[in-house]
Amino acid sequence: MAQTYEHPGEQAAPDPIRLLAIRDTPLSLDEVFKAVGDDAAGGTALFVGTVRNHDGGTDVARLGYSSHPTVDAEFRRVAERVVADFPVRALAAVHRVGDLEVGDLAVIVAVSCPHRAEAFDACRRLIDDLKHELPIWKHQSFTDGTEEWVGA
Repeated sequence: MAQTYEHPGEQAAPDPIRLLAIRDTPLSLDEVFKAVGDDAAGGTALFVGTVRNHDGGTDVARLGYSSHPTVDAEFRRVAERVVADFPVRALAAVHRVGDLEVGDLAVIVAVSCPHRAEAFDACRRLIDDLKHELPIWKHQSFTDGTEEWVGA
């Protein structure tokens, strides 16, 4: 059920944060895109982060993401800040945890705003802030048998 904000003398508006999720199952572009559908939005920006086959000159075999139990609260806090700073009509973001292979979708974020420039700016802020602030860590396994933690 969508949350609403009520202001005296105004009709309740739906929460623009439509979808925030941490999942251990494959992510869906369609789900995220549908979540940000809004008739008052003239622009929707969507970013998809995938597992690439290299990092720092070394071939990546696979990686795993893990998160801290506080991740949901931090996710919401970052999304609320983007909504406060931009004219967001709808926002959605999902991040994968668990083991992923090269090419898998790791994160999808989307933002709808009245105009395209605002949508691009809000989407960039959302993904940048999520990447820097969410308590999610990446464990990379390389084809040469070495491993490393990123963000831990």
